[in-house]
Amino acid sequence: MASTYDGTGIRYLESRDFTFHTGATLPSVRLAYREFNPTSQKTALISTCFLGRINSTMNFTNGALRNHRVIVVALFGNGESASPSNTPDFPHLDYRDCVRAQYKLINHLQIASLDVILGFSMAGQNAYYWLALYPQIVHSAVIICSAAKTSLHNYQFLEGPKNALLNSVDYNDSSFQSEGKQPIRGLHAFSQAYSAWLASAEWFEDRMFEKFGHKTLGDWAAAGEKVYEDWHPDDLLALLGMWQRSDLSAVVGSGSLEDALRTLTSRVLLMPCRTDQYFKWEASGKEVMCLQKGEIAVIPSIWGHMAGGGSNQTDDEWMDDRITKFLNCSTSGSTY
Repeated sequence: MASTYDGTGIRYLESRDFTFHTGATLPSVRLAYREFNPTSQKTALISTCFLGRINSTMNFTNGALRNHRVIVVALFGNGESASPSNTPDFPHLDYRDCVRAQYKLINHLQIASLDVILGFSMAGQNAYYWLALYPQIVHSAVIICSAAKTSLHNYQFLEGPKNALLNSVDYNDSSFQSEGKQPIRGLHAFSQAYSAWLASAEWFEDRMFEKFGHKTLGDWAAAGEKVYEDWHPDDLLALLGMWQRSDLSAVVGSGSLEDALRTLTSRVLLMPCRTDQYFKWEASGKEVMCLQKGEIAVIPSIWGHMAGGGSNQTDDEWMDDRITKFLNCSTSGSTY
Protein backbone atom coordinates (compact mmCIF):
# COMPACT_ATOMS: atom_id res chain seq x y z
CA MET A 1 0.00 0.00 0.00
CA ALA A 2 1.20 3.50 -0.80
CA SER A 3 0.00 6.96 0.22
CA THR A 4 0.11 10.10 -1.96
CA TYR A 5 -1.03 13.72 -1.55
CA ASP A 6 -2.77 16.39 -3.59
CA GLY A 7 -2.91 20.18 -3.24
CA THR A 8 -6.13 20.25 -1.19
CA GLY A 9 -4.70 18.35 1.78
CA ILE A 10 -6.33 15.12 0.63
CA ARG A 11 -4.23 11.97 0.67
CA TYR A 12 -4.77 8.72 -1.22
CA LEU A 13 -4.05 5.22 0.02
CA GLU A 14 -3.69 2.64 -2.75
CA SER A 15 -4.63 -0.96 -1.93
CA ARG A 16 -3.58 -3.73 -4.30
CA ASP A 17 -5.78 -6.71 -5.18
CA PHE A 18 -8.74 -5.51 -3.12
CA THR A 19 -11.61 -7.99 -2.94
CA PHE A 20 -15.18 -6.69 -2.58
CA HIS A 21 -18.06 -8.46 -0.84
CA THR A 22 -19.29 -9.62 -4.25
CA GLY A 23 -16.10 -11.61 -4.72
CA ALA A 24 -14.79 -9.25 -7.40
CA THR A 25 -11.11 -8.38 -7.00
CA LEU A 26 -9.69 -5.19 -8.50
CA PRO A 27 -5.93 -4.80 -9.04
CA SER A 28 -5.88 -1.40 -7.32
CA VAL A 29 -8.35 0.78 -5.43
CA ARG A 30 -7.71 4.11 -3.79
CA LEU A 31 -9.09 5.52 -0.59
CA ALA A 32 -9.14 9.31 -0.19
CA TYR A 33 -8.76 10.84 3.26
CA ARG A 34 -7.56 13.90 5.14
CA GLU A 35 -6.20 14.32 8.66
CA PHE A 36 -6.86 17.19 11.07
CA ASN A 37 -5.05 17.80 14.37
CA PRO A 38 -2.55 15.02 13.50
CA THR A 39 -0.59 15.30 16.76
CA SER A 40 -3.59 14.78 19.07
CA GLN A 41 -3.63 11.57 21.09
CA LYS A 42 -7.37 10.88 20.86
CA THR A 43 -8.61 9.63 17.50
CA ALA A 44 -11.82 10.11 15.52
CA LEU A 45 -12.95 8.76 12.16
CA ILE A 46 -15.60 10.47 10.00
CA SER A 47 -16.84 9.26 6.61
CA THR A 48 -18.40 11.35 3.89
CA CYS A 49 -22.15 11.08 3.27
CA PHE A 50 -24.30 11.05 0.13
CA LEU A 51 -23.18 14.04 -1.99
CA GLY A 52 -20.37 14.50 0.51
CA ARG A 53 -16.79 15.42 -0.28
CA ILE A 54 -13.94 15.34 2.21
CA ASN A 55 -13.43 19.09 2.44
CA SER A 56 -17.16 19.84 2.75
CA THR A 57 -17.82 17.28 5.49
CA MET A 58 -18.71 18.64 8.92
CA ASN A 59 -15.83 17.52 11.13
CA PHE A 60 -16.35 19.24 14.52
CA THR A 61 -12.61 20.04 14.72
CA ASN A 62 -13.40 23.48 16.14
CA GLY A 63 -15.76 22.03 18.74
CA ALA A 64 -16.41 18.58 20.14
CA LEU A 65 -13.42 17.01 18.35
CA ARG A 66 -10.94 19.84 18.86
CA ASN A 67 -8.74 17.54 20.96
CA HIS A 68 -8.93 14.61 18.53
CA ARG A 69 -6.85 13.49 15.61
CA VAL A 70 -9.66 13.50 13.05
CA ILE A 71 -9.47 11.39 9.90
CA VAL A 72 -12.13 12.25 7.32
CA VAL A 73 -12.37 9.50 4.73
CA ALA A 74 -14.34 9.37 1.48
CA LEU A 75 -16.79 6.53 0.98
CA PHE A 76 -16.23 4.36 -2.04
CA GLY A 77 -18.41 5.77 -4.80
CA ASN A 78 -18.06 9.47 -3.98
CA GLY A 79 -15.61 10.22 -6.79
CA GLU A 80 -12.64 10.90 -4.49
CA SER A 81 -12.16 7.31 -3.37
CA ALA A 82 -12.53 4.43 -5.83
CA SER A 83 -15.78 4.87 -7.76
CA PRO A 84 -17.40 3.95 -11.09
CA SER A 85 -16.11 7.27 -12.47
CA ASN A 86 -12.44 6.51 -11.82
CA THR A 87 -12.14 2.72 -11.48
CA PRO A 88 -12.90 0.29 -14.34
CA ASP A 89 -15.21 -2.67 -13.65
CA PHE A 90 -16.32 -1.20 -10.34
CA PRO A 91 -18.68 -3.67 -8.56
CA HIS A 92 -21.87 -3.17 -6.55
CA LEU A 93 -21.05 -1.57 -3.21
CA ASP A 94 -21.73 -2.59 0.35
CA TYR A 95 -20.68 -0.79 3.54
CA ARG A 96 -18.54 -3.83 4.35
CA ASP A 97 -16.32 -2.87 1.43
CA CYS A 98 -15.93 0.69 2.72
CA VAL A 99 -15.23 -0.39 6.29
CA ARG A 100 -12.66 -3.00 5.28
CA ALA A 101 -10.79 -0.38 3.23
CA GLN A 102 -11.01 2.12 6.09
CA TYR A 103 -9.65 -0.52 8.48
CA LYS A 104 -6.64 -0.91 6.18
CA LEU A 105 -6.19 2.87 6.37
CA ILE A 106 -6.28 2.86 10.17
CA ASN A 107 -3.60 0.17 10.21
CA HIS A 108 -1.56 2.12 7.66
CA LEU A 109 -1.70 5.17 9.94
CA GLN A 110 -0.62 2.97 12.88
CA ILE A 111 -3.75 3.77 14.88
CA ALA A 112 -4.45 0.99 17.36
CA SER A 113 -7.96 2.10 18.33
CA LEU A 114 -10.57 4.75 17.61
CA ASP A 115 -11.98 6.83 20.43
CA VAL A 116 -15.01 7.72 18.35
CA ILE A 117 -16.52 7.14 14.92
CA LEU A 118 -18.88 9.92 13.90
CA GLY A 119 -21.18 9.84 10.91
CA PHE A 120 -24.12 11.69 9.36
CA SER A 121 -26.67 9.94 7.15
CA MET A 122 -24.85 7.34 5.01
CA ALA A 123 -21.77 7.88 7.16
CA GLY A 124 -23.88 6.93 10.17
CA GLN A 125 -24.80 3.65 8.49
CA ASN A 126 -21.11 3.14 7.75
CA ALA A 127 -20.38 3.74 11.46
CA TYR A 128 -22.87 1.03 12.44
CA TYR A 129 -21.02 -1.44 10.18
CA TRP A 130 -17.74 -0.46 11.85
CA LEU A 131 -19.23 -1.32 15.25
CA ALA A 132 -20.29 -4.72 13.95
CA LEU A 133 -17.11 -5.65 12.06
CA TYR A 134 -14.37 -4.23 14.30
CA PRO A 135 -15.84 -3.81 17.80
CA GLN A 136 -12.50 -4.42 19.48
CA ILE A 137 -10.99 -1.15 18.27
CA VAL A 138 -13.96 1.25 18.47
CA HIS A 139 -14.68 2.83 21.86
CA SER A 140 -17.74 4.91 20.91
CA ALA A 141 -19.85 6.14 18.01
CA VAL A 142 -22.01 9.17 17.26
CA ILE A 143 -24.62 8.41 14.60
CA ILE A 144 -26.48 11.44 13.25
CA CYS A 145 -29.70 11.28 11.22
CA SER A 146 -29.20 7.68 10.22
CA ALA A 147 -30.34 4.10 10.88
CA ALA A 148 -29.01 0.57 11.26
CA LYS A 149 -31.22 -0.54 8.37
CA THR A 150 -32.74 1.42 5.51
CA SER A 151 -36.50 1.37 5.94
CA LEU A 152 -38.87 0.33 3.18
CA HIS A 153 -40.18 3.91 3.04
CA ASN A 154 -36.66 5.29 2.66
CA TYR A 155 -35.86 2.66 0.03
CA GLN A 156 -38.91 3.58 -2.02
CA PHE A 157 -38.23 7.32 -1.81
CA LEU A 158 -34.81 6.68 -3.35
CA GLU A 159 -36.42 4.85 -6.25
CA GLY A 160 -37.82 8.22 -7.40
CA PRO A 161 -34.58 10.13 -8.06
CA LYS A 162 -32.85 6.95 -9.23
CA ASN A 163 -35.42 6.30 -11.95
CA ALA A 164 -35.61 9.97 -12.90
CA LEU A 165 -31.93 9.70 -13.80
CA LEU A 166 -32.00 6.23 -15.34
CA ASN A 167 -34.91 7.12 -17.63
CA SER A 168 -33.64 10.52 -18.72
CA VAL A 169 -33.00 11.08 -22.40
CA ASP A 170 -29.40 12.15 -22.05
CA TYR A 171 -28.37 9.38 -19.64
CA ASN A 172 -29.55 6.89 -22.24
CA ASP A 173 -27.85 8.75 -25.09
CA SER A 174 -25.14 6.48 -26.56
CA SER A 175 -22.75 9.44 -26.70
CA PHE A 176 -22.85 9.72 -22.89
CA GLN A 177 -20.31 6.90 -22.46
CA SER A 178 -18.39 7.35 -25.69
CA GLU A 179 -17.83 11.11 -25.38
CA GLY A 180 -17.85 11.50 -21.60
CA LYS A 181 -20.82 13.88 -21.59
CA GLN A 182 -22.68 14.78 -18.42
CA PRO A 183 -26.40 13.89 -18.60
CA ILE A 184 -27.43 17.29 -17.30
CA ARG A 185 -31.16 16.76 -17.78
CA GLY A 186 -30.99 13.48 -15.90
CA LEU A 187 -28.96 14.99 -13.05
CA HIS A 188 -31.42 17.88 -12.78
CA ALA A 189 -34.33 15.42 -12.70
CA PHE A 190 -32.56 13.48 -9.93
CA SER A 191 -32.17 16.72 -7.95
CA GLN A 192 -35.81 17.72 -8.36
CA ALA A 193 -37.10 14.30 -7.31
CA TYR A 194 -34.81 14.36 -4.27
CA SER A 195 -35.28 17.96 -3.11
CA ALA A 196 -38.63 17.87 -1.27
CA TRP A 197 -37.33 15.16 1.07
CA LEU A 198 -34.39 17.16 2.37
CA ALA A 199 -36.37 19.17 4.92
CA SER A 200 -39.74 19.08 6.67
CA ALA A 201 -43.11 20.45 5.54
CA GLU A 202 -42.76 23.14 8.22
CA TRP A 203 -39.39 24.17 6.77
CA PHE A 204 -40.95 24.79 3.38
CA GLU A 205 -44.05 26.55 4.74
CA ASP A 206 -41.84 28.86 6.82
CA ARG A 207 -39.91 29.67 3.63
CA MET A 208 -36.61 28.70 5.21
CA PHE A 209 -35.06 28.48 1.75
CA GLU A 210 -34.84 32.27 2.02
CA LYS A 211 -32.10 31.70 4.64
CA PHE A 212 -29.90 30.63 1.71
CA GLY A 213 -30.71 33.82 -0.20
CA HIS A 214 -33.35 32.32 -2.48
CA LYS A 215 -36.53 34.32 -3.07
CA THR A 216 -38.59 31.44 -4.49
CA LEU A 217 -38.74 27.67 -4.40
CA GLY A 218 -37.67 27.74 -8.02
CA ASP A 219 -34.49 29.60 -7.11
CA TRP A 220 -33.75 27.09 -4.37
CA ALA A 221 -34.39 24.11 -6.65
CA ALA A 222 -32.20 25.58 -9.39
CA ALA A 223 -29.33 25.98 -6.91
CA GLY A 224 -29.74 22.34 -5.95
CA GLU A 225 -29.54 21.30 -9.60
CA LYS A 226 -26.17 23.02 -9.88
CA VAL A 227 -24.78 20.85 -7.07
CA TYR A 228 -25.49 17.69 -9.04
CA GLU A 229 -23.78 18.91 -12.19
CA ASP A 230 -20.40 18.11 -10.63
CA TRP A 231 -21.32 14.49 -9.96
CA HIS A 232 -20.82 11.53 -12.23
CA PRO A 233 -24.23 9.85 -12.52
CA ASP A 234 -22.86 6.35 -11.95
CA ASP A 235 -21.21 7.48 -8.72
CA LEU A 236 -24.59 8.76 -7.52
CA LEU A 237 -26.20 5.44 -8.40
CA ALA A 238 -23.45 3.46 -6.66
CA LEU A 239 -23.88 5.40 -3.43
CA LEU A 240 -27.66 5.28 -3.64
CA GLY A 241 -27.61 1.51 -4.12
CA MET A 242 -25.38 1.03 -1.08
CA TRP A 243 -27.76 3.21 0.94
CA GLN A 244 -30.77 1.18 -0.18
CA ARG A 245 -29.10 -2.13 0.67
CA SER A 246 -27.94 -1.11 4.16
CA ASP A 247 -28.94 -3.73 6.74
CA LEU A 248 -26.89 -4.39 9.85
CA SER A 249 -28.69 -7.69 10.43
CA ALA A 250 -26.96 -9.05 7.31
CA VAL A 251 -23.61 -8.62 9.07
CA VAL A 252 -24.09 -9.79 12.69
CA GLY A 253 -26.70 -11.43 14.86
CA SER A 254 -29.15 -14.22 14.12
CA GLY A 255 -31.04 -12.46 11.35
CA SER A 256 -33.13 -9.80 13.08
CA LEU A 257 -32.15 -6.15 13.40
CA GLU A 258 -32.80 -6.27 17.15
CA ASP A 259 -30.36 -9.16 17.58
CA ALA A 260 -27.75 -7.37 15.48
CA LEU A 261 -27.99 -4.25 17.63
CA ARG A 262 -27.72 -6.31 20.83
CA THR A 263 -24.32 -7.61 19.73
CA LEU A 264 -22.77 -4.13 19.63
CA THR A 265 -20.56 -3.42 22.64
CA SER A 266 -19.39 0.16 22.01
CA ARG A 267 -20.98 3.26 23.51
CA VAL A 268 -23.36 4.77 20.97
CA LEU A 269 -25.08 8.16 20.80
CA LEU A 270 -27.94 8.31 18.30
CA MET A 271 -28.86 11.81 17.14
CA PRO A 272 -31.92 11.72 14.86
CA CYS A 273 -33.81 14.85 13.89
CA ARG A 274 -37.43 15.03 14.95
CA THR A 275 -38.54 16.07 11.44
CA ASP A 276 -36.22 13.90 9.31
CA GLN A 277 -38.19 12.25 6.48
CA TYR A 278 -35.44 9.73 5.63
CA PHE A 279 -34.51 8.31 9.02
CA LYS A 280 -37.41 8.70 11.45
CA TRP A 281 -36.51 9.54 15.02
CA GLU A 282 -38.97 6.91 16.23
CA ALA A 283 -36.84 4.24 14.54
CA SER A 284 -33.80 5.49 16.45
CA GLY A 285 -35.87 5.27 19.62
CA LYS A 286 -36.41 1.57 18.94
CA GLU A 287 -32.76 1.01 18.07
CA VAL A 288 -31.45 2.56 21.28
CA MET A 289 -33.52 0.18 23.37
CA CYS A 290 -31.57 -2.73 21.86
CA LEU A 291 -28.10 -1.25 22.28
CA GLN A 292 -26.02 -2.37 25.25
CA LYS A 293 -24.65 1.14 25.83
CA GLY A 294 -26.95 3.42 23.90
CA GLU A 295 -28.12 6.99 24.32
CA ILE A 296 -30.41 9.10 22.16
CA ALA A 297 -30.65 12.85 21.72
CA VAL A 298 -33.30 14.02 19.27
CA ILE A 299 -32.40 17.21 17.40
CA PRO A 300 -35.31 19.65 17.96
CA SER A 301 -35.35 21.17 14.49
CA ILE A 302 -37.66 21.77 11.52
CA TRP A 303 -34.69 21.41 9.15
CA GLY A 304 -35.37 17.71 8.65
CA HIS A 305 -32.49 15.63 7.35
CA MET A 306 -30.46 18.77 6.68
CA ALA A 307 -30.29 19.46 10.41
CA GLY A 308 -27.54 16.88 10.82
CA GLY A 309 -25.38 17.99 7.93
CA GLY A 310 -24.26 21.47 8.98
CA SER A 311 -27.00 23.51 7.31
CA ASN A 312 -27.62 26.01 10.09
CA GLN A 313 -25.73 27.33 13.10
CA THR A 314 -28.43 26.66 15.69
CA ASP A 315 -28.53 22.92 14.99
CA ASP A 316 -24.75 22.76 14.62
CA GLU A 317 -24.24 24.25 18.07
CA TRP A 318 -26.87 21.99 19.62
CA MET A 319 -25.19 18.89 18.17
CA ASP A 320 -21.72 20.02 19.13
CA ASP A 321 -22.79 20.57 22.73
CA ARG A 322 -24.50 17.18 22.96
CA ILE A 323 -21.56 15.34 21.37
CA THR A 324 -19.16 17.05 23.78
CA LYS A 325 -21.21 15.89 26.76
CA PHE A 326 -21.32 12.34 25.40
CA LEU A 327 -17.57 12.16 24.84
CA ASN A 328 -16.85 13.61 28.29
CA CYS A 329 -19.15 11.17 30.08
CA SER A 330 -18.13 7.59 30.84
CA THR A 331 -21.65 6.43 31.76
CA SER A 332 -24.42 5.55 29.34
CA GLY A 333 -28.07 4.70 29.25
CA SER A 334 -31.07 4.70 26.93
CA THR A 335 -32.16 8.26 27.61
CA TYR A 336 -34.06 10.92 25.64
